[in-house]
Amino acid sequence: MTETLILAAILVPCLIIAIVFHEVAHGWTALMLGDPTAKEQRRLSLNPLRHVDPVGTLLVPGALALMGGPVFGWAKPVPVRQDRLDNPRYGMIAVAAAGPLTNLVLALAGALILGTIAGVTVSGGGEVSQWVLTGLGTFILINVFLALFNLLPIPPFDGSHIVGGLLPPRLGIQWQKLQSLGMLLFVILIAATWAFPDSGLIEKTVLPPVLWLQEQYFALADGIARGIVG
Repeated sequence: MTETLILAAILVPCLIIAIVFHEVAHGWTALMLGDPTAKEQRRLSLNPLRHVDPVGTLLVPGALALMGGPVFGWAKPVPVRQDRLDNPRYGMIAVAAAGPLTNLVLALAGALILGTIAGVTVSGGGEVSQWVLTGLGTFILINVFLALFNLLPIPPFDGSHIVGGLLPPRLGIQWQKLQSLGMLLFVILIAATWAFPDSGLIEKTVLPPVLWLQEQYFALADGIARGIVG
């Protein structure tokens, strides 16, 4: 029970920060490109209470963590109206890409902080706290996973909006019609992950690039630490 509580104390803040920044990035990008809908509905705030979805932000990732599966979740989507964007087609691509890009930037920040703390601590003759390593390592992993998972070309993920904007207009219209099936496809994906835990559905698709990118961030942190230690 103690280990579970410690895991939750690490996972929940990391996940909330990653998801909230992801959603706010969508809203700010939409605002800069002509759509003030998120601002009008007061969704540009970093206050987690404006974005947290009890199921997607807490229940689902908590259950996945306890089951030992990959941890992911979602928040209440920031409202974006494509018809209010200055350039609806390419503006929507930018809005969709802003969320995953923000998570990659957050992972970069985590790596920079981790490397700096490790370098300063070791150069001072100390030893890096396991809490720091676990916390920042988890923060990096969650942000990388959230970024790449959202880039899957499956409605309602950001990747599906990017694909829809890149397709020729006629095919793009047909693709956008699939967005209405988004939550159904998402529920099926979650159900398949739970029903067939040994199938490696996510592990074989998203996890390899996630682990590779995570290693690049850790390598950066290690390089920073070594540079400080000299």
